[in-house]
Amino acid sequence: MNSSGGNGGNGGADGMSDPAVSSWLGGLAWERGLSASTREAYARDVRTLASFLSERRGAVEWGRVSPSDISEFLDSEARHGLGVATRARRLAAVRSFFAWLRDEGRIAADPAVSVALPKRRRVLPHVISADAAARLMDAPSPDTPEGVRDRAILELLYGCGLRESEVATLPIDAIRFHEGMVRVRGKGGKDRFVPLGSRAEAAVRAWLGPMRDSFRPAPGEPRVFVDRKGRPLSRAAVWGAVKRHVRAAGLPKEVSPHWLRHSFATHLLAGGAPIRVIQELLGHADIGTTQIYTHVDAERLASVVKSFHPRS
Repeated sequence: MNSSGGNGGNGGADGMSDPAVSSWLGGLAWERGLSASTREAYARDVRTLASFLSERRGAVEWGRVSPSDISEFLDSEARHGLGVATRARRLAAVRSFFAWLRDEGRIAADPAVSVALPKRRRVLPHVISADAAARLMDAPSPDTPEGVRDRAILELLYGCGLRESEVATLPIDAIRFHEGMVRVRGKGGKDRFVPLGSRAEAAVRAWLGPMRDSFRPAPGEPRVFVDRKGRPLSRAAVWGAVKRHVRAAGLPKEVSPHWLRHSFATHLLAGGAPIRVIQELLGHADIGTTQIYTHVDAERLASVVKSFHPRS
């Protein structure tokens, strides 16, 4: 094991060719199942720290990095205009890297473990009312293939709480009509099963078959949703479909696919669903992520009391 004064591995003045960073990134792929985009973001974060350190002292020596070095790095990022969320992700990547160095015996002590996360302002998720959601579901025309397709998209976003990327990549064999379920591959390649409500099921059934076939997808095309040329629908196209019908329903232009996912969770909670069930349906690894919806519902209840109680 290297001592705290050892180099802990270095390779390149700014860490760009550091074999320790490369080994750590390789481990992220199979140990934690992180997506390629997340690994790329983590790589940028650690290499940004390496560049910061190299500007101050030349060669990067991970074993000589102190908690104050990391704090000063985050302060520098703040001065350069990086927001709290980005700095929090920077620190998450740095913590992961130094924890790996420690576990691998490349450094004696982890300098990142004692560095406090930047304080994040709690931002409550945006939701629409159940009545607004109903208007939106009814906005697509039932007489055109695009309308039937878009109704199915909206029902999966709001009725099942799917992300737009999950809708765009949804394969036909994930729809299990006989079980009333849909298998969803979420972040990190993790599967979850979500009940397919009666209206979502009806909308998807209406799309699969002659309506979808009229777009002439390639034989064996696995995706549920395709465009007019039979090509798999992109995430941006799902977003665009939502935006079209948001306008048609007369809803605020800010309403997005993620608003529908937030509304799915908030309306379940308001109806009495346990928070743990909502966590499972949304595919959240951390219950803390799901608990934000309890704050949304608390604000709603407070608003009701303020509006209607004579002593509020």
